[in-house]
Amino acid sequence: MAAALGRLLLAALLGDPAAALPCYGDSGRPVDWFVIYKLPAHSGAGEAARSGLRYKYLDADSGGWRDGVGPISSSAGAVGRSLQPLYRSNASQLAFLLYNDQPPKAGGAPDASSRGHSKGVLLLDPNGGFWLVHSVPHFPPPSSSAAYSWPQSSQMYGQTLLCVSFPFRQFQDIGRQLTYIYPLVYDHKLDEPFAQEFPYLAAVAKGQHVHLKGCNSSVTLASQKGTPFWSFAKSKDFGDDLYSGWLAAALGNTLQVQFWPNSRGILPSNCSGAQQVLDVTQTAFPGPAGPAFNATEDHSKWCVAPAGPWACVGDMNRNLGELHRGGGTVCAQLPALWKAFQPLVKAWEPCREPSRA
Repeated sequence: MAAALGRLLLAALLGDPAAALPCYGDSGRPVDWFVIYKLPAHSGAGEAARSGLRYKYLDADSGGWRDGVGPISSSAGAVGRSLQPLYRSNASQLAFLLYNDQPPKAGGAPDASSRGHSKGVLLLDPNGGFWLVHSVPHFPPPSSSAAYSWPQSSQMYGQTLLCVSFPFRQFQDIGRQLTYIYPLVYDHKLDEPFAQEFPYLAAVAKGQHVHLKGCNSSVTLASQKGTPFWSFAKSKDFGDDLYSGWLAAALGNTLQVQFWPNSRGILPSNCSGAQQVLDVTQTAFPGPAGPAFNATEDHSKWCVAPAGPWACVGDMNRNLGELHRGGGTVCAQLPALWKAFQPLVKAWEPCREPSRA
């Protein structure tokens, strides 16, 4: 009852828009969810490919990966169109949180090493909104910017972005997940009615987080169309790898994990448990035109169960430093998502043989 009254108060105070803020697809129409795979530079022919602005697009109705409608820097594509409300002057009915452990214009920002290794956007109005989970440093521009843009620093390497449209009530659960992750919020707007409705989001905006040893949290979220997604979030005190220390067992599946292998202290493939966690070393899109590339060219963060049915997109690597940082991933059992990601794995690192005395 209290939540319902809060929503009515919120609508009365902020107006009653005709529809929630959705993820927009490459078609220019609202979609329940989409995934963008920004390809590494020089991964194909054409200026967009050479400059690192080419991408592949996937949603529930795309029939698999499609070429993006243009460069990812364009506001006409799925990412730019979805984020466009951030850069409008009449944004009084919006609430948003932009978080990134490598924020734009990082000078003067708090030390990110104690914050979650996490990147994302929450954008909502009184009817709902979306959660964009991504791997892109220095992105997106703050709301004070003149328009949407793509950072030059994130053109060279591959990146992934998952956008899911959610009804209004789900943002309390999303906010609770973020309190575990402890993200670095570099821009936000959470007026009092929104802050009252979503105390966890208000806490995240203030830089608050949980302080329980070994704590982690998973929650099932229902999209605007009722599609189930599972959010997995760990705190900096969890003290273990997200994938081999929790996710593989939670999903009951071996996982092939794509992550940034150019950082220090990379964790090798792990076959110590009932479910293996295998580091992806090469990715290849189906078809004669590919493209194919090595993990060293790819900053994206995703994993897939080779035998199905799980696929996840998130913002965490497998390295020693991130054992003690918050972070997470969003998973689904959608055939369209699994069938798109499962064939991408071209090669992976086998588990090392145990030493013999």
